[in-house]
Amino acid sequence: MKHSIFYLTGMGGTLHTGLGRAILDRGYDVTGRQLSGEFRNISFQDQINTVCNDLKEHFWHEDARVVCNSFGAYIFLHSQAQLAKPYIGKVLLLSPIVGEFENQDTQMNFIPPRANVLMEWAQSGSYPTPKQCEIHTGSEDWQSNPDNVTKFGELVGINVTVVPDGGHNLPHSYVGAVLDKWLSHTQANPTTQDRRIAFDDLCPSSSQQPP
Repeated sequence: MKHSIFYLTGMGGTLHTGLGRAILDRGYDVTGRQLSGEFRNISFQDQINTVCNDLKEHFWHEDARVVCNSFGAYIFLHSQAQLAKPYIGKVLLLSPIVGEFENQDTQMNFIPPRANVLMEWAQSGSYPTPKQCEIHTGSEDWQSNPDNVTKFGELVGINVTVVPDGGHNLPHSYVGAVLDKWLSHTQANPTTQDRRIAFDDLCPSSSQQPP
């Protein structure tokens, strides 16, 4: 049985192309949610609820691996806030959206749902940071703004790597090297069953809401 990676695509992406294909080519199965078709068309809250359920029911164990790209990372970060318990698997966020962004050259801007919530959580010191998480974003990325992403990472304790001259689509060679290193301690074909930890047994339930 192959080790399965939970993947949240960027807007319009599919599970088995692009980054998903790169994971498949390394001998892993890919499951998750793609921001095309049905999942893209449901409400933002329903997207969060769906991802929370996916993580709790199928990927809440220390050997779990989660990869998120662009707006998929935005959904994951909001899902982590709603879960209110630090995710115990290993997380890789590429070019994550963390709030509103704009391109001054083209006068284009985008305000995602709940654009200020992640930074408010971070500034309050109450964001439930995943136990093993890293972020990579490009220095020239106006969507995953490196200044905003770095500030968020510093506030919540997530290491952020800013790729020189990188845009929103990071170079394939760079992403490939990051994947190889990130997956290096993960068996593509595990010989023992994953040890799972019940979400509700991890710590007491919380009714905490964003500030």
